[in-house]
Amino acid sequence: MLAGGAVSAREVVCAFLDRISRIDGQLNAIPTLVAERALAEADAADRWRASGNRIGPLHGLPIAVKDLVDTAGIRTTYGSPIYRNHVPAEDALLVKRLRRAGAIILGKTNTPEFGAGSQTFNPVFGPTRNPYDTSRTPGGSSGGAAAAVAACMLPFADGSDMGGSLRNPASFCNVVGLRPTPGRIPEASTTDGWDPLSVSGPMARTVADLELLLAAISGPDSRSPLSLAHQALRRRPLGRRPRMAWSWNLGGLPVAPEVTAALRKARRAIDGLGWEIEEAEPDLREADEVFDVLRALSFMGRYHADYVQHRELLKETLAANIEAGLRLTPLQIAGAQGKRTTIFARTVAFFSHFDVLAAPATQVVPFPVEIEWVDDIDGHHLATYTDWMRSCSRVTVTAHPAVSVPCAFTDSGLPVGLQLVGRYGDETGLLTVADQVMKATGAAARRPSF
Repeated sequence: MLAGGAVSAREVVCAFLDRISRIDGQLNAIPTLVAERALAEADAADRWRASGNRIGPLHGLPIAVKDLVDTAGIRTTYGSPIYRNHVPAEDALLVKRLRRAGAIILGKTNTPEFGAGSQTFNPVFGPTRNPYDTSRTPGGSSGGAAAAVAACMLPFADGSDMGGSLRNPASFCNVVGLRPTPGRIPEASTTDGWDPLSVSGPMARTVADLELLLAAISGPDSRSPLSLAHQALRRRPLGRRPRMAWSWNLGGLPVAPEVTAALRKARRAIDGLGWEIEEAEPDLREADEVFDVLRALSFMGRYHADYVQHRELLKETLAANIEAGLRLTPLQIAGAQGKRTTIFARTVAFFSHFDVLAAPATQVVPFPVEIEWVDDIDGHHLATYTDWMRSCSRVTVTAHPAVSVPCAFTDSGLPVGLQLVGRYGDETGLLTVADQVMKATGAAARRPSF
């Protein structure tokens, strides 16, 4: 409609701003809003189009950027009281690409402190709530993005994912969240530009919307040493029956009975597609150890200066991660890097036999917003605040692309996502399968009500 002139960018932005004003008071998904600035940008976009200029693929479409990503002239707190009033002077690379594609920045989506943990709350803005049950969490760390997209306050959103920060909230909020292959969306890192653990990715209500955003923000950049060559990200027809590996628990992880029951519903729907489905999973031995070591190393590298200067302002779980990084030995780091390489090779070999792996996106259903992290799953005690995210973090270590798609609801009406993992570098093939799975389950059609 924007491209054809049926609606103006101002009309579209006004419609989303109205939706935000009516709903976000219940969710707290977009705590920083720059409405007047967005309307001015929308007017400029309309003038640009009226002058006959070429428009970008996201022309006139509004988006709010995760509050971990720098936005010039717009407050960016990283969810930390240390940066409560921080206003960057320059846009991050991802934001520059959004603007170049014609997107209009409405504000910032909420995130936990420095993106640590899959529950979106922080001392600056407080908690974000799940649009399907506002007494529950939307997950995290891209919880503000997921809640906003699920509630139709945004057409799509960006997020980031280290141990599941795109896939977890997508599962909790019944939307699509893609962790792409490292380098698909370049990062101009100021710490370790060769670290593939954390990546940026898109989130949307449909695969088509997700692909639109992905195409706009992906592609190589000389400032990002891992960045991949440009790839035409258009779905292709399935030439034959896909070979799907199915795992109920990704190597014996505890999974809540409600999640397993929802996945059984999804499995029955996928069986109706007539695909080749075999219960199998890659060998992910030592993935938990690798993730814990490399995550601690990454957090120490990124936040050590803040730890030294403002230890008293950091939440305890985040400080504990930094301190774990400070205790690492060279042998532990080298060992984790070597084991990650082995796990990658084993996973590549696994996908020589399968097109896609299906597994739980989350091991639990959305939990009460007052709970910081899950410490028990069906009688299995969990020691740390990341243990309940292993179904995602194990896949992170493989460096393969993964997407959470809506698949079913519990009897109490809570969303459950299915994680689909594809071949290394093959987002196109993965999203082709994801779209078919979503159509088969039909869960994405169920919207929250307010």
